Amino acid sequence: MKIKLTGKNLDDIRPLLPRFGLTEDDRDFEMIICHGGDGALLGAEREFPGILKFPVRDAATAPTCAAHILEKRLEKVIAETQCVTTLPKLQGIWQNNRILGINDIFIHNKICCGALRYSVRIDGEMYAKEIMGDGIGMATVHGSTAYYRSITRSVFRTGLGVAFSNAAAEISHIVLPETAVVEIEILRGPGLIIADNSPVSEVSEGTKITLSLSQEKARVCGIEEFMCPCCRKIRHRKEC
Repeated sequence: MKIKLTGKNLDDIRPLLPRFGLTEDDRDFEMIICHGGDGALLGAEREFPGILKFPVRDAATAPTCAAHILEKRLEKVIAETQCVTTLPKLQGIWQNNRILGINDIFIHNKICCGALRYSVRIDGEMYAKEIMGDGIGMATVHGSTAYYRSITRSVFRTGLGVAFSNAAAEISHIVLPETAVVEIEILRGPGLIIADNSPVSEVSEGTKITLSLSQEKARVCGIEEFMCPCCRKIRHRKEC
């Protein structure tokens, strides 16, 4: 199988490829092996959307449990016993711009000493005429365990989550159906919009941003093993 490698410390993985019948080819490849952490997967999907991704942890920075060491995971890929998961993507549209995210799309205040003011409409109905705070974002189920969780101290299993970061007024975070369309208008800015770990874009006062589920999806091989809770505990112990 022809594959492309992305991420860091790629010389740690290259010597293993011939053993598993894998050939590195940057032009003609069937799958991308993303070597590193969550950011390596997100960056690879942004650069090469729709192509099958196989995320693996970089053992130098993210040790894994014995069941998920790199060699064992590569064996499963070759044996085609790694499950392929389809992950939904979010889209953010404003003016002539469009961004996509697997985890989330967030709008933040650009000036750290000044709050962002914005209004929120859900499916065309006004939800909040003016909210003042650090920002607002939408997350997928997969992304609910990332930034969304750090803001809301919660996760969700279905739908789309909307989180309000450090809002001055008491306002509840909400989980909406996957069909929901959320429109945010910047009343006082400027703001910054970002999808996953992509480069940021500035949005000025008066800008209207629409957040919703995209028809595009990401295809990921072995995502459950990549997100293994036992591996996560090992990494956390190392950090401590």
